[in-house]
Amino acid sequence: MKKWIISVTLATSVIGLAGCNSNGGGNENVVAETGAGNITKDELYSAMKEKFTPQMEQALQELVYTKVLSENFKVSKDEVDEKFKEAKDQLGPQFEMFLSQYNLDEKSFKEYLKLQLLQEKAATADVKISEDELKKYYESWKPEIEVRHILVDDEKTAKEVKQKLSEGAKFEELATEYSKDPGSAENGGSLGWVDNQGRQNFVPEFSKALDTLKKGEVSEPIKTEYGFHIIEVTDTKEKKSFDKMKKELEKELKLAEVTPEKIQKTMKEQIEKADLDIKDKDLEKAFDQVLNPPETPAVPGEGETPAPTDEEQPKDEATDQQSKEKTEE
Repeated sequence: MKKWIISVTLATSVIGLAGCNSNGGGNENVVAETGAGNITKDELYSAMKEKFTPQMEQALQELVYTKVLSENFKVSKDEVDEKFKEAKDQLGPQFEMFLSQYNLDEKSFKEYLKLQLLQEKAATADVKISEDELKKYYESWKPEIEVRHILVDDEKTAKEVKQKLSEGAKFEELATEYSKDPGSAENGGSLGWVDNQGRQNFVPEFSKALDTLKKGEVSEPIKTEYGFHIIEVTDTKEKKSFDKMKKELEKELKLAEVTPEKIQKTMKEQIEKADLDIKDKDLEKAFDQVLNPPETPAVPGEGETPAPTDEEQPKDEATDQQSKEKTEE
């Protein structure tokens, strides 16, 4: 759900600058005028390359990817807007802070989302999903639910919170007072809307509890590796018929096949087909790692267990272990 958040980089905000055209009026090559002389686009471009070469190379990659992929795959404005709304809903009140953190505005973020959608379509173009796979997935598919929780350290405190709720105390006030989850406590314990895939980010005990709760029902204390949770499902959505969900299910199953390795392989193939020729010698190595990726590390020896990836690590119910993400970033 949040892969796009983690993968956004400074290069996204450089796209607009690296690819900008004249704003019109005056000398089209001048970006700043002073009494001592003018600063031209060429001078600014050279300065950017000298000081921000890695960012410039990545910006060039994203510009080329968008251009090349748009030849064979189409992404509509509605698709971008839907992806944008999904991101905004996920981040909630933190959305503006997110944009600021990555030096983005809504326009540049939508440009990034368009590229991501293009990459997804390219990477899933050869993925086939059978009717049986769709029906099996539909049987296990669960509709969105709106969830909030209160996380405390021990069972005694959890029972105390549960008792106060039964006596009429407001959930959001108790979340602010008691919850140890910094990501949701300040928002009344809300985890927002959780879809079928989002459920997989929770530890098993939490996910199991969600399956048993009805709208408006509050759980008994649920023990997980993070402490004890009081969980409430505040709203639910209806599960549509198989025929109405077929396209959505197919898209989800295809996207499940999209790994960083698959994206990298697809981008390599697309660039090779495009006969890329970088004229700027200072940026000619921008696609070296794409076209000649480093060799895959050796497979662990027999009997060894490779360390889990970020996606495989158990996630905290509210913030996917924000402290870990900050360290990784």
